[in-house]
Amino acid sequence: MRERIYNIIEPGSQANKAANIYDLIMVVLILLSFLPLVVKEPSTEIRFIDLGTALIFAGDYVLRWMTADFKLKKQGPASFIRYPLTPMAMIDLLSILPPLLSINSTLKLFRMVRLMRALRVLRIVRIFRYSRNIRIIGNVFRRQKHAFIMVLMLTIGYIFVSAAILFQVEPYNFENFFDAVYWAVILLTTVGYGDIIATTMMGKMITVISALAGVAVVALPAGMITAGYLNEINREEDSNEKKDRDVNE
Repeated sequence: MRERIYNIIEPGSQANKAANIYDLIMVVLILLSFLPLVVKEPSTEIRFIDLGTALIFAGDYVLRWMTADFKLKKQGPASFIRYPLTPMAMIDLLSILPPLLSINSTLKLFRMVRLMRALRVLRIVRIFRYSRNIRIIGNVFRRQKHAFIMVLMLTIGYIFVSAAILFQVEPYNFENFFDAVYWAVILLTTVGYGDIIATTMMGKMITVISALAGVAVVALPAGMITAGYLNEINREEDSNEKKDRDVNE
């Protein structure tokens, strides 16, 4: 019974109609749970939706806790002790606390500076579970994490080198080095707000070179993600074909 529940609530554990329906329902509920965040004064209906979705998410949390040994692939009580400490479990718990705590007026102290309301934003992380494409991208990052770390280091190096060079060429344009870093980040993203610009010929030449280098730096992770995404799809299709052959045999 617990294994069947796990195969329904855990995306990707086993492809079946019940699991697909459950995933779809949870995605819809997650989107509905954001309604209280887009209104200043929630109506009775909005509060009902907020509380109702929180209760359903609480039930989902309990079911996942009950099947933690299948998720963590460990027998015994260790899985049930470890599960609440996993990142996704903590996000689940934090996302359902605000409306549940507000039921009791004596617990309103926990809503200092509307912090608990802000924690509802964590619900968007839950949607990652139920999207196949997001799971594939997550696998891409896990498999190519070393390459992405190198790109990140290259990006940070680019930002600081560009900032340092222009800070020396045009120090009067920046109150401090952080302003130069801000200029380099804006240049890297090719947004170009125009609030900080080079004014000398040397500064403009450095800006042109930095902008061209920035395009190359930004293009690197995009190509890596695309290639990794295609590889993950092919790997998943090969795995599904192998399962189908095993079932037919």
